[in-house]
Amino acid sequence: MTVYIDPPAWPGHGRLWSHLVSDVSYDELHAFAAALGVPRRAFERDHYDVPAHRYADAVRAGAVEVTSREVVRLLHGAGLRRRKRHSPAGQSRSS
Repeated sequence: MTVYIDPPAWPGHGRLWSHLVSDVSYDELHAFAAALGVPRRAFERDHYDVPAHRYADAVRAGAVEVTSREVVRLLHGAGLRRRKRHSPAGQSRSS
């Protein structure tokens, strides 16, 4: 089982975040996140958002440190990349 994490560089909600991904399956990713205590609500499309203060915990648990570009490359290579869907201008997502 290999799970990867990028450095906490993504701002949001007053803190920095990392992305936790798998290059094998979402099942592997969900299992790793659950064992780490990361709530399922932190899963977004193809990755978990992990706050900076949990970065070292993820690495100690076995996540491999990679760059943000490498995270995207790994997801693409595994066929697990899910891009954000953008609504046409002026329309809400529920339209």
